[in-house]
Amino acid sequence: MSDYSPTLNLPAPETLDLLLSRRSGSAKAMKGPGPSPTELRRILAAGVRVPDHGKLTPWRFIIFEGEGRERMGEILAESIASERDSSPERIEQERKRFMRAPVIIGVVSRVREQIAIPVWEQELSAGAACMTLVLAAHAMGFVANWITEWCAYHPKVLERIGLKPTERIAGFIYIGHPIDPLEDRPRPALESITTRF
Repeated sequence: MSDYSPTLNLPAPETLDLLLSRRSGSAKAMKGPGPSPTELRRILAAGVRVPDHGKLTPWRFIIFEGEGRERMGEILAESIASERDSSPERIEQERKRFMRAPVIIGVVSRVREQIAIPVWEQELSAGAACMTLVLAAHAMGFVANWITEWCAYHPKVLERIGLKPTERIAGFIYIGHPIDPLEDRPRPALESITTRF
């Protein structure tokens, strides 16, 4: 017997099936094509429909595609070259990091302090934007991966891509198609993570 009833205004079964089928695809195992300009705009439009206490818009997006991915690779290579343990192989690996997917969306968390809205809620809103971008990409037939990696925390990288001192990377959302079929990972048993009060 289905739990769905149109009179109760519950989500359509297709929506729940979509949510229950979502899984991450490795950024290392993606291929093109990526979203078209129209598809990307729809993904971004979904990303701004997240809860936002105080209507602060405590996030913004940076799109890496085409030559922008190569420019980002040069920034990463230059930033890592001065590190003590950098090697030619590591530098080349970083130069190619943003070439793994056809489109990457950087989600920037930009909180406002000393206001009534807690910083934590603003940061949660940025996280919700990340997850909504991932779900929107999945709904459009793409695979997505929400990751940060070292470059999300490196001061030189953040300065070069235009972040202010008060901004942080909430995530890089890699979007493409999987090279190989995706495998699901084990999920926690609901009974092990759920209590009733």
